[in-house]
Amino acid sequence: MNTDNASRTIALVTGANKGIGRATAERLAARGATVLVGSRDPGRGEQAAAAIRADGGDARAVALDVTDQASIDRAAKEIKERYGRLDALVNNAGISGSGNAAPQDAVDRVASAVDLAVVREVFEVNVFGVIAVTNAMLPLLRRSPRARIVNLTSHAASLTLYADPEGPFTALPSAAYSPSKTALNAVTVQYANELRAEGILVNAAAPGYVDTEINGNTGLLAPAQAAEYLADLALLEADGPTGAFLSADGPLPW
Repeated sequence: MNTDNASRTIALVTGANKGIGRATAERLAARGATVLVGSRDPGRGEQAAAAIRADGGDARAVALDVTDQASIDRAAKEIKERYGRLDALVNNAGISGSGNAAPQDAVDRVASAVDLAVVREVFEVNVFGVIAVTNAMLPLLRRSPRARIVNLTSHAASLTLYADPEGPFTALPSAAYSPSKTALNAVTVQYANELRAEGILVNAAAPGYVDTEINGNTGLLAPAQAAEYLADLALLEADGPTGAFLSADGPLPW
């Protein structure tokens, strides 16, 4: 264990070599955290970590594929040996199943025509990957005096919004991505209920329509804009919310 980090927040961000994940890692580092840049590609992870260090932050790349249990276990072992604990876990890694495509061009759109392989792939990353990483990191989070878990979801996870015939998503069906984020919200509530008595706060955060590869770079917000609120949730005080579905503008309807 590195005692130099005893007073720093140790934060792991998955999928942190680009997009919202990288911006969140940068913001956490700017606010004094030691950031572990989780990346499936070790080279890209190190590039991102090096850039954060060049800007004065404390960052280290951690090879982590959220769909590979052996990779997850190696990452947990590395964090334990180097830091002895984990204070914040930001489950950011996620896919749309449509590659780099605007929502209206996504291949997962219509339930009656969706490729089941796409649905399985999306759930594997967006739901099962979050469960696998969270469970592997929980022993380390339980060593923290103020552990926080932030799961990256979407406004499109809202059943209330999708069920409204006049709502914003009626014209944008999604049979894989949106249901995966709805499931992630449900999982988030389960973890929050389980861990509430231990003081571990768990929330689902919708960053908004951010300009990233997952939507073909059609988003309206810069990743850095989303990262500010995500960093807030990763650094919540003890009286902060848990089991909530949140955006920077406030709670969202389930």
